[in-house]
Amino acid sequence: MSMDPAQANPFYTESPLPLQYPQFDRIRDEHFAPAFDRGMAEQLKEIEAIANNRRRPTFDNTIVAMEKSGQLLDRATTVFFNLVGTDTNPARQQLQRDYAPRFSAHRDAILLNPKLFARIEALYLKRDKLGLDAEGVRLVEKYYEDFVRAGAKLSEADKARLKAINAELAELGTKFNQNVLAEVNDSAIVVDSREQLAGLSEEQITAAAEAAKARNLAGKYVLALQNTTGQPPLTYLHDRALRERLFKASIARGSRGNQWDNTAIVSRVVKLRAERANMLGYPTYAHYGLEDQTAKTPEAVNDMLSRLAPAAVANAKKEAADLQAMIDAEQKAKGQPSFRLEPWDWAYYTEKVRKARYDFDEGQLKPYFEMRNVLENGVFFAANKLYGLTFKARTDLPKYHPDTWIYDVFNEDGTQLAIFIFDPYARPSKRGGAWMNSYVSQSALMGTKPVVANHLNIPKPSEGQPTLLTWDEVTTTFHEFGHALHGMFSNVKYPYFSGTSVPRDFVEYPSQVNEMWADWPEVLANYAKHHVTGEPMPKALLDKVLATQKFNQGFATTEYLAAAMLDQRWHQLAPEQVPDAAGVMAFEAEALKRDGVDFYAVPPRYRTPYFSHIMGGYAAGYYAYIWSEVLDADSVEWLKQNGGLTRANGDHFRATLLSRGGSKDALELFRDFAGREPRIEPLLKRRGLDAAVPEADDSAAPEADPDEPKKQ
Repeated sequence: MSMDPAQANPFYTESPLPLQYPQFDRIRDEHFAPAFDRGMAEQLKEIEAIANNRRRPTFDNTIVAMEKSGQLLDRATTVFFNLVGTDTNPARQQLQRDYAPRFSAHRDAILLNPKLFARIEALYLKRDKLGLDAEGVRLVEKYYEDFVRAGAKLSEADKARLKAINAELAELGTKFNQNVLAEVNDSAIVVDSREQLAGLSEEQITAAAEAAKARNLAGKYVLALQNTTGQPPLTYLHDRALRERLFKASIARGSRGNQWDNTAIVSRVVKLRAERANMLGYPTYAHYGLEDQTAKTPEAVNDMLSRLAPAAVANAKKEAADLQAMIDAEQKAKGQPSFRLEPWDWAYYTEKVRKARYDFDEGQLKPYFEMRNVLENGVFFAANKLYGLTFKARTDLPKYHPDTWIYDVFNEDGTQLAIFIFDPYARPSKRGGAWMNSYVSQSALMGTKPVVANHLNIPKPSEGQPTLLTWDEVTTTFHEFGHALHGMFSNVKYPYFSGTSVPRDFVEYPSQVNEMWADWPEVLANYAKHHVTGEPMPKALLDKVLATQKFNQGFATTEYLAAAMLDQRWHQLAPEQVPDAAGVMAFEAEALKRDGVDFYAVPPRYRTPYFSHIMGGYAAGYYAYIWSEVLDADSVEWLKQNGGLTRANGDHFRATLLSRGGSKDALELFRDFAGREPRIEPLLKRRGLDAAVPEADDSAAPEADPDEPKKQ
């Protein structure tokens, strides 16, 4: 007897696995479309019942009812979009293209429902008289703001246009991201001989050979690309011509005039966003996007970035002079003419300068950073010391990909806090970068506990070889686990506020704070051990690592600021100012020049056609990393001054901030933790900018008051 197809779809009911962990062993690509269709139909039926309820609107029959709606759709889309990011395939990409406009229309059907908005508005106008606690009042306010910002007060004609814009943007965003992934894979560099790879480690060369074999290029080598402008092999490759080839392939992505060219998509997306912002009453998309962030205004963001940029570029130019001096000396010693430092030389000669100045290179560190040891005896160890957490690997739960590790996470009293998935390796089916996401979000209302995942893009070594991390990869592992803690510690009632549901320019803050434990002596001593001998990292080597913390910060800050300022330039345009596809790259060049971050040797961390952040959730928000770093650097100082790695500090951070999600204003949460306003000085000191940043009229810390924002 065959099973009813309806019963066979694992999304139709809650997962019976622990904490509603997804049934990856049962989920098939053909399950998604039926679950999407049924899920949307069910939610619209639920929404219609709320909107047409003849009883007067109450918090329970309107707001809470909306919070409980759409559970089937949420289960299916959460798994789907997480899998699209971490392990996509042609079937999933086609589903993404097909359903992007349908999901957009579904959201609009809810957010632009006039009867539903009338009920929400009625509650909003008397929110302080409903007898709600602070979280409940805030939930009413956020629903009202979301509906207004989505166009609930527009005329019917404008609503129709808005729906068309939203549908087109959804299609374009999907196409952009799929093009980025295709370009990363298509732009990989094929190398004919092993000799050209001199400078790479044996493991890297073997990985390049295996990558070639996977493309049916036996006997050759393939250097896979990451989505950033800079590529890791540029640090080590002796062959300057190959470095140039690799760099130029990287920066050309998305603007090569092929089927994956993104310039027309960028032009159209920016124009549509600007038009939509105008319709909603905002001068530009940046004004719209920043209104509900802690920054509040484009002027505040511009002011902070423009204060930092001159010092960053000045530092980068000093660093460039050091690199040029090394090039000149090296070429003279060889009896050869010198050459001008180029972007593809920067990482290579930076590593040489680092080695000469501090007498060590990255290669000396990696043997001490075996990945599982870093995770379990570093990241987890710090979480145990701070928060009393313990972790137990489990192998009985199904996986969406074999290269994932799964852990139960327990509180000190033995109660289960969460399930944590670790997905470390790069693969062609995975998007670039590193990120955290949730498969199940915590909510007291829904009775759910978190299932969260961290994703990295660490090159996978050949079979049987250890995974040895760079220092950057170590800090990224700590960083992403900071996001995971934010999700796991969530202790809110309503799903709307769960975990990392905070402003974009606040969400990076807790994760950046967690990076501080990577080089905390007690933590480092517990994980920085040679993967063969077990010997601890020599203190002299550690001291050199710590001494280099400000090394190359001019470059790092400049490449980041160039991207952040470029993001603002795109999103501070009026619709008629947006260039067409042919003018996209010229606009980028002019924008970088206008902001004084067009230093030829330091290109932006992301160029426009592969700037996935700003085509997604960080539109007009890429500044968030350094904005959050103001809070981060200040919090690190607070933690150091209050004893560092202690349970008291961890419990305080958890109680006042990490557990609160978005249930309270973000900067109020910071003040609850630190007991005062944030200060910018620790950030400037950390990045070596404290001696060269222009004075502002007031503190450059993020400002909470939307009515009178201070100069940033």
